[in-house]
Amino acid sequence: MSFPHPPAAARAALDRLVEADPDLAGIEAAAGPLPWRRRPPGFEGLLQAIVGQQISNQAAAAIWARLRAVPGALAPTGLLALGDDALRGAGLSRPKVAHARSLAAAFADGRLEAAALAGMADAAAIAAISAVRGMGSWSAEVYLLFALERQDVFPAGDLALAAAAAALKGLPARPGPAELRALALGWQPWRGLAARLLWHHWRHLTGRPAFDELAPPPR
Repeated sequence: MSFPHPPAAARAALDRLVEADPDLAGIEAAAGPLPWRRRPPGFEGLLQAIVGQQISNQAAAAIWARLRAVPGALAPTGLLALGDDALRGAGLSRPKVAHARSLAAAFADGRLEAAALAGMADAAAIAAISAVRGMGSWSAEVYLLFALERQDVFPAGDLALAAAAAALKGLPARPGPAELRALALGWQPWRGLAARLLWHHWRHLTGRPAFDELAPPPR
């Protein structure tokens, strides 16, 4: 879901960030105020990350809307009780069905807990999430950004972030993850806020809504 404005502490940090990098300062002037996107912590937020892996925002939003309509799908034990046909019928591919089940099992047996993840440092939380089948660093970093609202997490493997950075900085080509990660060092300790601005910039340039903005609210 999206909120009209960042929380006061995040807004103050954003102001310091754009003072440090004038290129970032022009994003909200052109694209409008940064909406503050959030996802629920715990199983649901990580399941949403699985749905969003490697497909367009439009496709992810459609699948997520169908999956949320399946009774029990947003709870670990409920999802484990569902047959593959129900999950495939919502639009999950066979690999994503397997990954969703692995995630649900990790929450059901206590390997992952929402409160424990919230109490971990960034690197530890990313490692714990990434240890689950199908949950790589991108999914973990997106979860930390939008469910735990960490301000210095930067998913350097995200293609939209790379494209936005290339457009913003006038780079000759889209940077790879290592190059993008190096570029983001200049945004510490607010790399997560820089990522939010870059996604906002890319949506403005392309006219594509965010996954969270496309997904309808629960009924």
